[in-house]
Amino acid sequence: MELIKVSGVSYTYNDGHQALKNVNLNISKGERIAILGPNGAGKSTLFQLFNGLLQATSGTVTVKNLPVQKENLPEIRRSIGMVFQDPDDQLFNSSVRQEIAYGLMNMRIFGQALEDAIAWALEVVGMQGYEAKSPHNLSGGEKKRIALASVLAMKPEVLVLDEPTAALDPRGVSKLIRLLNTINRDLGITLIFATHDVDIVPLLADRVYLLSKGEIVSGGTTAEVFKHKEVIRKIDLRLPRVAHLAELLARDGFLNIDNLPLTIGQAKNLFEIV
Repeated sequence: MELIKVSGVSYTYNDGHQALKNVNLNISKGERIAILGPNGAGKSTLFQLFNGLLQATSGTVTVKNLPVQKENLPEIRRSIGMVFQDPDDQLFNSSVRQEIAYGLMNMRIFGQALEDAIAWALEVVGMQGYEAKSPHNLSGGEKKRIALASVLAMKPEVLVLDEPTAALDPRGVSKLIRLLNTINRDLGITLIFATHDVDIVPLLADRVYLLSKGEIVSGGTTAEVFKHKEVIRKIDLRLPRVAHLAELLARDGFLNIDNLPLTIGQAKNLFEIV
């Protein structure tokens, strides 16, 4: 089932800056999609078109076959949950419980149903027992999880994350990747995330769109996109570190391979075969 369709979309800000140029993409139910590009590529602008925070200058955006326009926004925003790059931009209540309850109460969920939804969301992100704590006193990784819980509590069909691993330490990145993959696998929630961190993409995406200066320059499966090394480097990105190591070994004659490994697991399997 096609959930989001972007057709010929461009967006120009009031100052004349054109952030997106003729963007086309399709996202289906259950997929894990990475929008990969350098800073300033237009990733955040694209995401704001999904739920009507911005309206396309030209072209069309549809969610579940509904055009993203004023009369459809309540339905669209129930389907799409947004998690911002900086959780401090999203967390504003005085306790974790109030933070998660806020969106649910706006959906007119009260009483035991409200308490059950809060408890479920905290369990999913592994933050049980934090209900009374202030979100502002939590670590960066904990804030990310609470921001995620506040969105998951409303049971969206699509989870959109802007730079999900920004400001996390390596352990926090690993934990978040495992959590997001579990949410996709066990809850059937479609994942869409923007990043310029190429190392997380093979661990978290089935398909990738490369965005540069507001334009889609490549799209396909993760393996297909990372085959185009010259395109990756032309837009000021790089291969995943594991792939770059294998590329150097192949160049120096230590490996004879057609497809570069993108993860440590793939590299391990390759070296065991070799």
